[in-house]
Amino acid sequence: MAESSSSTKGGSKLDLASVGGVVLALGGILGGLLLEGGKLKDVAQFTAALIVLGGTAGAVMVSTPMAVLAGAARRLMGVLFDSAKPLDSLVEELIEYATKARKQGLVSLEQQAMAAEDPFLRKAMNLAVDGTDIQEIRKMLELEIDLDRHHAEAEAKVFEAAGGFAPTVGIIGAVLGLIQVMKNLANIDEVGHGIAVSFVATVYGVGVSNLFLLPAAAKIKSRVQADVRRKELILEGVCGIVEGLNPKLIRSQLEAFTHSSPAKGKKQGAPAAAEAPAEAKA
Repeated sequence: MAESSSSTKGGSKLDLASVGGVVLALGGILGGLLLEGGKLKDVAQFTAALIVLGGTAGAVMVSTPMAVLAGAARRLMGVLFDSAKPLDSLVEELIEYATKARKQGLVSLEQQAMAAEDPFLRKAMNLAVDGTDIQEIRKMLELEIDLDRHHAEAEAKVFEAAGGFAPTVGIIGAVLGLIQVMKNLANIDEVGHGIAVSFVATVYGVGVSNLFLLPAAAKIKSRVQADVRRKELILEGVCGIVEGLNPKLIRSQLEAFTHSSPAKGKKQGAPAAAEAPAEAKA
């Protein structure tokens, strides 16, 4: 499903694909229940929810370092909201820097570098303005990209782990319910009702896992890939500016990132600078 968004405050955009997906999934499941003659109260069990959510949260806390857990909690908003700046506007910003640097030199970008909204772009431009060697700039920024990717993927795995724990905890809840049922075998009417209620925990466990936790992990990974793509675009653009490449050549190089996959964009973008004709630097 393609992602679509509507604007919200703070520059973030509500991801309608995420919100709509959850609503559609719940609507389909609960709608099917109602069509089969069931009632919402049949699956509205506070005890089952407490067992599944509390048990899953506890298992995740045991298996995950607190720093990673805190980072994963912060990433949760990224599932529902997208604050990424369009790559096209980022390309235009870099071309503006490149044009000014060609005319007035890198030092002329000092004020703009300090005022850059994107933290990664601000850091890259400040390194360039300070006269840092291009190889050092590339090395430092690539290291930061790799570290950020590593941290983000570790945080995404928290939701994957939770998605694995939830169904099992749901089974535990079902067994606990059956234990209570066995205590009342003398009352056959209560036995049937008790068995039905006991399996609600399993429904909660499987539902939370497959309708939210695992999809959330996938969405976070998608956000990570987009963020890496953005930073690689900035890296190539700033390196092109430091090298003094023609802004038209830089634009051609950066546009590969806006029309390709992250991996393909990197492969296409990096050689462009190496293959640039000598007169482009003149």
